Amino acid sequence: MVDFEYDSDLTGGSLMVRESRIVAGLMLDKTTPEEWDQAIRVENILQKKSPASAKRNAQAIRRRLERIEPEFWRALRDGDEELATQVAFCAALERNLLLVEFMERVMRDAYVTHTEKLAVFQWTNFLEECAHRDPNIHDWKESSKKKMGQVAFRMLAEMGYLKSTRTLQLQHVVIRPEIKTMLDDNYCQRIRRCMEVSFKGTH
Repeated sequence: MVDFEYDSDLTGGSLMVRESRIVAGLMLDKTTPEEWDQAIRVENILQKKSPASAKRNAQAIRRRLERIEPEFWRALRDGDEELATQVAFCAALERNLLLVEFMERVMRDAYVTHTEKLAVFQWTNFLEECAHRDPNIHDWKESSKKKMGQVAFRMLAEMGYLKSTRTLQLQHVVIRPEIKTMLDDNYCQRIRRCMEVSFKGTH
């Protein structure tokens, strides 16, 4: 029996919606490895400071988008800002079980109990709980744990669940019908429930 392990890319960056639109376009165009390298590293279409950071961001986004179907990529590339943001969040959830469980446990509890805002320590406490399932978390660097929390909160702010990363004040988020339909069509009920968390237990 294989020991359980959280596979997370939360240190790889937040939703990166603008960059994700570009990467989704390359994936829809079935870009060859050579064309990918030319676009990302040589032409620097992601507009990054160095070829290394461009390559790193592009790879992180691609690994997220590979977890969802091409219809999501099209919505990401062609949709408005809100729709693109919600698709990018779908991909981040599909790639990060840690983020899914944070939504299911910490965020859901906060909305059900009508908590006004989150606190930074809740991420730390959450990771400590997760370490019961995956003891490897004890070996993660403190700086990495902190960075993951910062990225998670930034994603939640970009989605609108948090008013800002400074206040961590909770807000309600209405999930677009297009997103709900795509998630249902692809049997992603767990992701849909995560995304609709702000309206559970509030009526």
